[in-house]
Amino acid sequence: MARTATIKRETSESCIELSLNLDGTGKTNIDTSVPFYNHMMTALGKHSLIDLDIKAHGDTDIDVHHTVEDTAIVFGEALKQALGDKRGIRRFADATVPLDEALAKAVIDISGRPYAVCTGEPEGFQYAMIGGHFTGSMVRHVMESIALHAGLCLHLQLIAGRDPHHIAEAEFKAVARALRFAVEPDPRIQGLIPSTKGSL
Repeated sequence: MARTATIKRETSESCIELSLNLDGTGKTNIDTSVPFYNHMMTALGKHSLIDLDIKAHGDTDIDVHHTVEDTAIVFGEALKQALGDKRGIRRFADATVPLDEALAKAVIDISGRPYAVCTGEPEGFQYAMIGGHFTGSMVRHVMESIALHAGLCLHLQLIAGRDPHHIAEAEFKAVARALRFAVEPDPRIQGLIPSTKGSL
């Protein structure tokens, strides 16, 4: 059964069209109208091996916040939809990813119980303007939105980092690598649901 999803979400603030394939090769076609976010979502698809197609636009003349957040919401919803009953997945995964001086660790549990903990970012990172439009605070907001709407427990820790671009990119790549292994089918459990409760 194909683990894919296609969702369109339209509000007065944004229009998001997103398709993904969990069993892809990391092919991406990303246009969020926010250049740095394009870069981050491209990295997310590439390093998770999730094929990802996103077309998004919104009231970026006011701020990129709505378009960035709504794209993350739809990505989370699509991830949840594509996972179905989560039968046969590895469920738990972690990844530690460097980018020059930055080092980020992500730990994921596809538990169905949304929770996000983001720690370690240096004071002032939240105000940094990356790529002219994207503030550092949006990284945490994106991760929280994905976790909430996909039903993930996500712990994201920045271990080291100075440059805002490197920090954000290391964090996105760490989440991508952890997602890659968490959604992957585990041949040892042969289609069973990885929970003592029998459901996730």
